[in-house]
Order: sequence, then C-alpha cells, then structure tokens
Amino acid sequence: MTFNRRTFLGSAALTAGLLAAPMVRAQGKPRVVVVGGGAGGATAARYIAKDSNGEIDVTLVEPTRTYYTCFFSNLYLGGFRTMQSLGHSYGTLAAEYGINVVHDWAVGVDRDAKTVSLAGGASLPYDRLILSPGIDFVDGAVEGWDVSSQNAMPHAYKGGSQTELLKAQIMAMPQGGTYAMVAPPNPFRCPPGPYERISMVAHMLKETNPTAKILIADPKENFSKQGLFEEGWNDNYAGMIERVGPDFGGADVAVDPAAMTLSIDGDVNNVDVCNVIPAMKAGRIAEIAGITDGNWAPVNAADMSSKMDDSIHVLGDAAAQGDMPKSGFAANSQAKVCANAVRGALTGSTVFPARFANTCWSLIDTDDGVKVGATYEATDEKIAKVDGFISQTGESDDVRAATYQESIGWYDGITADMFG
Repeated sequence: MTFNRRTFLGSAALTAGLLAAPMVRAQGKPRVVVVGGGAGGATAARYIAKDSNGEIDVTLVEPTRTYYTCFFSNLYLGGFRTMQSLGHSYGTLAAEYGINVVHDWAVGVDRDAKTVSLAGGASLPYDRLILSPGIDFVDGAVEGWDVSSQNAMPHAYKGGSQTELLKAQIMAMPQGGTYAMVAPPNPFRCPPGPYERISMVAHMLKETNPTAKILIADPKENFSKQGLFEEGWNDNYAGMIERVGPDFGGADVAVDPAAMTLSIDGDVNNVDVCNVIPAMKAGRIAEIAGITDGNWAPVNAADMSSKMDDSIHVLGDAAAQGDMPKSGFAANSQAKVCANAVRGALTGSTVFPARFANTCWSLIDTDDGVKVGATYEATDEKIAKVDGFISQTGESDDVRAATYQESIGWYDGITADMFG
C-alpha cells in the first residue's frame, strides 16, 4: 500500500477506532473466567452473562458440583436448617445463562499470557479474570493444629462436610462434656460467625446435654455484636458459656488433637470437642497469581480490580478492600459492581458509580434474630463506610422474630441471585 497524507490519516483513525472499541477483537467474543462459585463468583458470572446479551463468553471454575453455603451453616448446627437446604447446584447457570461451568481446581495463573491452568490439564484464556476463592488458613496460626488435624479438630469454616463433622462430634459429646472453640484473630470471614456458632451450639446442648460447658479462647478484645450476644447468652444459656479473652490468655493457645486438649496461657483443658478456627488469608489461587500482600489481595474500590494487575478482579473474603466485612452479602454486593465494570470495559456498556451494602444476621435462640449492617461507597483509597445500623439490646420478642424472618428472606433472595 502506498501511503500519502490521506491514507495515513485514515489508517490512524481506523487504528484509534479499533483501540477505542472494546467489542472489536481478533479472537471473537471477549472472555471472562471466574474462579470460585460462591456468593462473589457465582453472582459475578451470572450478572455478566445475563446483562451482556451473549456478547461475553463466561466460564465459571468451581470444583464442587453442589455448593454448600457457609452462611446459615450455624443454623444447621443449631437444628434450624437441614444440610440439604444449604446446598445449591450450578445447573441453572449453565442451562439458562449459557455459562460454561467447569468443575475443576484452578492451580495456576499466567498473567502475561492471560491464562488459567486447571488441575485436569486444561488452560483457559481470559481477557478479564475474576477471583473469588474465599479463604484459606494461615500456616501455624494455632500451635499444634494444621489442616491435617481438621478431622480431629474441625474448623467448619467452609461449608459442607466439615460442618456435618462438627455437628456429629457435638452430638456425640458425653453428658456434662466440654465443647471448646479457638476463635480467629481479625480480619476473618463473617465477624459475627463464631459467636452465632456458640449460640447455636448452646441451643442444641441446652436441649440434648444441658450440663455441658462451652469454652471460648479468643485472641480479640471485643467482637461483632458483642453486647447482643452476651445479653442473649445470659438470658438463654446462663452458666454454660465461658469466654477467655486476651487479657486472660485467650491469645496464647495451643492444641493437641491426639490428646484432645486445649492449652490457654499454659493451662491445659481436657475437652470433648475442639472447634479450631485459625487465622485466615485469601484462597490459595490469589497467592499463586501473585496479587496478595501476603495474606489478602488489595483491590481498587471502584471496580474490585487488583492493585497489582488491572485485568484481574478479586471479590469477597479474599479482597483487601477497606471497610466492608468479609461476608456473603458483601461478596454479592461487590460482585455486582465488578460485573458492571467488567461488562463496560469489554463491551463499552454504561458503568454506574460503585455502591455497596452489607447486612449480617445472627440467630441467638429460637426466633431471636439480630443484625448489623451498613452502606458503603468507593473512594480513591478504599471502600468506605457511609452509615450503619445494629440491633439494640432489650428489643421485644416481636422485633427479634421479625429480624429472624427477614434473614430467611435474605437467604432465599441471595441464593436465587447467585444461582438463578
């Protein structure tokens, strides 16, 4: 081709147009790979697929065929839910939304080549990668415990078989026995979660083993909804629950899974069940991708993109994003912001300002529900809290019952939002 001023300017304009139009691609549709099929990943995959009108190829990588929610799993321990009611499949995402659901483990990320490698040997190319891998545990966080000990001393902080195991162990406790929990340090998944669990275990033991004791070794000076939980424990489970905080050795713990002992500041306690919830970090694939600060993955608040690679987004528990707690509601909220941003980047569709919300419900006893929540906005530094609310001590039975019913409606709503 002979270039003159007209052809050069025309070629330059064409080139600029191609760069500015994200839908024009040599390989066809833009490709989004989502790793992790929980509240963040499943929601993001569904929203990108349903709102892009087929313009984006969406692949969801999740090893389990049935996903058991970690949120509401404490209610299974308390006898308020069945395990079956917590299980959800990916069939609707595949059949109705055209998402390519791959049941495999993501084991590698090549950020230069933009590919995700799977344990089964496949390699998935991406234009945008969304990681929502949940949590893993910090090695050596609790002396004497690692994941090889999880059958003897379950964490039950990932939904499914661990939760069933913990309940079986509690049900098998001798009369007058001791259930112990090693609570995690901040930050961790679902800040009220360990204390709702204490409430649900106490509820079950009050009915089946009323002379049993509950011992909590807690490294934190205070915890989410503390006044509400302590009021509920005093009202419903008086004399059953003892919490040892850091002032009395709760930060200096060790366990012996073979001997079934829990040592608190050198004082050895024989226990019948020991629920060890260690310090947490982002799911392993975030570390493999090289986008963590050692434990969590820092992100930009406006679109949940990694601060280390703007073609990767991180959602939910794995993200270091600012003021939002690590919760299912938070992950779902972040996923919608991310989906809108990713769709806009790949197709040129409208991107709306990021807004976030969260509510965490907890059940203390039958029809005794409490909640805490807030709204958030994206700033240059972080996801920042705008305002918040929390249940009050001394509320009426009717208010608490209504709060519990509200939580049930939320569970039904969020799982429909995740899985279709």
